[in-house]
Amino acid sequence: MKQPTRQPVSARIRARLLATNSPFTANDSIAIAIKPGELAQLERELTDKMKDVLNTLVIDTVNDANTQRTAERVARMYLRELFRGRYEPPPVATDFPNTKKLDEMYVVGPITIRSACSHHLCPVEGSAWCGVIPGGRVLGLSKFARLADWVMSRPQIQEEAVIQLADLLEDQLKPRGLAVILRARHACMTWRGVREHDTVMTTSVMRGIFRDGPAARTELLAMIGNSQGASQCR
Repeated sequence: MKQPTRQPVSARIRARLLATNSPFTANDSIAIAIKPGELAQLERELTDKMKDVLNTLVIDTVNDANTQRTAERVARMYLRELFRGRYEPPPVATDFPNTKKLDEMYVVGPITIRSACSHHLCPVEGSAWCGVIPGGRVLGLSKFARLADWVMSRPQIQEEAVIQLADLLEDQLKPRGLAVILRARHACMTWRGVREHDTVMTTSVMRGIFRDGPAARTELLAMIGNSQGASQCR
């Protein structure tokens, strides 16, 4: 008797997501639907698909030593590096009680961000700043960078990425004030299309005291301006 064809691992993961009504748009995390060992299977499946892409581009991967393992490299790069925020669980972000009742503003940044535009899968690179007026919890300094990297390591549009990062930090910290500012250059504008190399995009989310208090917002923006100047002087 002929054995039934085994479903591709991508189809099994998608079926789990559909069964639980879980979103799996480009910038969603789907780590909860991936079982142990399936990421390696997904990498092998993607490698085969990338071979088809190279063949369709009419690239001789047999005689061209430079591209003989390109499909394998690209599959690993997408799943393990560029888009790992979709496939890996969130980093452990330990927070601590605000025992000293700190209530002064602090700003973390610039944090280097790297992503890819979900429209063209072109690189997006820039910086993030996180401003906080603490509530009941405080977060370890390095965790801002880890959480930003986890959110940005997915196909993104910047307008949504800044909200995702703000939601994550707000849920973790329950701050009295939260601001997240992203400033990035998009290769979908520099590599292709208008090829405008000097344009950057800036997006922001202001919540709590930063949204409702003009003085706090002004102080925040001044601190970010100072941090930009300091980084340029190094």
